[in-house]
Amino acid sequence: MEQQAVDAALLAGSISNDLSLWRLLLRADIVVKAVIVILLVASVWSWAIIFEKFTRFRRLADQADKFEEAFWSGGSLEELYTRIGTHSGHPMAVLFASAMKEWHRSMRGGPPPGDTLRAGIRERISQAMQLSLNREMEMLEKYLGVLATVGSTAPFVGLFGTVWGIMNSFHSIALTKNTSLAVVAPGIAEALFATALGLLAAIPAVVAYNKFASDSGRYANRLEGFAGEFSAILSRQLEERAV
Repeated sequence: MEQQAVDAALLAGSISNDLSLWRLLLRADIVVKAVIVILLVASVWSWAIIFEKFTRFRRLADQADKFEEAFWSGGSLEELYTRIGTHSGHPMAVLFASAMKEWHRSMRGGPPPGDTLRAGIRERISQAMQLSLNREMEMLEKYLGVLATVGSTAPFVGLFGTVWGIMNSFHSIALTKNTSLAVVAPGIAEALFATALGLLAAIPAVVAYNKFASDSGRYANRLEGFAGEFSAILSRQLEERAV
């Protein structure tokens, strides 16, 4: 009995050593290794995007607050445009600069006579801001599709590794004709490891995608609200100069 207990303890110790994460990666076949590498790369890439987007959205919110404070402070729009120039560092300033640039081009020869010409100026200013808004939002939402792709596909990639690991376990059973834990455990452990990596890559990507998509929508609404208000201001100035 004592000898059996010793043998069982030695067997358990050898299995425990064999089931370390590094051992699992080394023992896995080429397919499972490929799955693990793909999931690790996807996870690292997702976290890099998450960090970049998180810091960028916070920075843009602070920059927008400061710009709106300067815009609504009652100062001259011309002075604000001169201070910003063509080196506007955030989307709201880009919208402002594009509208002011179109305003200067349209008013170069003085306020145009006639409601039709003035309506054309309003339309061009609104279009310039809308094009700038679309371009800035496209840049802001860049790589969000990667998070969506990782979140939707990583569990299935991990599931593929799981199925492959279980198949290896059954293959080992068939070869050795032995159903002991020492034969079955490595393949099952590889399978569970692939599943865990798939979830580890997918869950943060899905949560981050939902958050950043919501933040992007709120920021786009904020830019559209600013564009509408600024268009109204320029329209009033155009009418006042035409009188």
